[in-house]
Amino acid sequence: MSLVLDASVTVAWYFEGEGTAATDAVLDHVSIGGAMAPAVWPLEVANALMMAVRRKRIDGVYRDAALAELALLPIGIDADTGSYAWSTTLRLAERFALTVYDASYLELAQRRSLPLATLDEPLRKAAEALQIRVLG
Repeated sequence: MSLVLDASVTVAWYFEGEGTAATDAVLDHVSIGGAMAPAVWPLEVANALMMAVRRKRIDGVYRDAALAELALLPIGIDADTGSYAWSTTLRLAERFALTVYDASYLELAQRRSLPLATLDEPLRKAAEALQIRVLG
């Protein structure tokens, strides 16, 4: 797996006006080299798409097609996310004033020595402080 993928980059692929050349490059990278994500990633992506349906930004057919497309990408879900939730992840959340959800991406990138693809500015700054390469 070539990078840790966060939900902010993932959902940007599906909303008009949110994608950039950098997020498109991450998609190309994931398509070829794969990615890893913490166990919270599928829930965050599904929730973002569900909220977009509720806000009438997209419809259910589009949401379901997006999820089916994502399921085809080589994205591995880290089975050990929960093992670090009450220790390393919590400490990272405290240190950088992140949610524990966001800190789970940081913890995974640090543990696996992988770059982190995110659009979340506080998460980007935390990754940079830990000398983790940031994409997106």
